Amino acid sequence: MSTFTQLIRQEANAIWEANLDHPFVQGIAKGSLPIENFRYYVLQDSYYLSHFARIQAIAASRAEELSITAKMAAHAQGTFQAELSLHEKFIGQLGVTREELQSFLPAPTAYAYTSHLYRVAASGSLGEIIAAMLPCYWIYYEIGETLKHAAPETPIYQEWIAAYGSDWFSELVNEQLSLLDTIAENASEKEREKMKQHFIYSCHYELKFWEMAHTLEGWSITNKKAAVH
Repeated sequence: MSTFTQLIRQEANAIWEANLDHPFVQGIAKGSLPIENFRYYVLQDSYYLSHFARIQAIAASRAEELSITAKMAAHAQGTFQAELSLHEKFIGQLGVTREELQSFLPAPTAYAYTSHLYRVAASGSLGEIIAAMLPCYWIYYEIGETLKHAAPETPIYQEWIAAYGSDWFSELVNEQLSLLDTIAENASEKEREKMKQHFIYSCHYELKFWEMAHTLEGWSITNKKAAVH
């Protein structure tokens, strides 16, 4: 019998495969992605991850079992210490200036994706929050696994691939899969449906995030002073 996460993964298969095959991801694997696009992505993803860690902390506070609270709090800390520190390293390597960081404006997709997560966190159950966050874990892990034998000549692309194909990241993903399957076993059919829908929405947002970086998406009219953090 299939687990809940296996079922929702199967239902999202088309959008899932589109994530793996996106030109931005394949450009990293081949080393053909313009560094300008990766630089843009790192800035947008750093913004996203700073909010993702907050969603993880909200999930920690929503858990009834202290053991789950501890795990989710550890995930929030891990996002800060591991992923955001990696992005800070990339920001240094890519020559991003203090002025750029101070005037940073999230692209429409980055803003919409984080807003989606906050909406689920504000009104949803712990299972709904985990389901909405899961594609960020799971898709990146599968990309890391799929690309781990790729050999782009650009060192920063090699480092990015290695981070998401690591044993450390695999452990985080498997923890979340196990947690969501456990929650789903005791959830009502209505809640399971909500969890599935949040998961699929986030899969779509992951794809839109690659496209955002591929096209260097911006606001049609930009107010430079309206930086959002």
